[in-house]
Amino acid sequence: MTGSAIVMMLIAMITLWGGLALALINIRRSPDEGQDDLAQRRT
Repeated sequence: MTGSAIVMMLIAMITLWGGLALALINIRRSPDEGQDDLAQRRT
């Protein structure tokens, strides 16, 4: 692999894994509050 291909691969990997990590952090900080509302509507 050429140097530019390795750099592009690293950028893509950091973007994907970083996005996944940020999504998980965001879910942990603010859990879905809509599930309680849904449970109340069904009863």
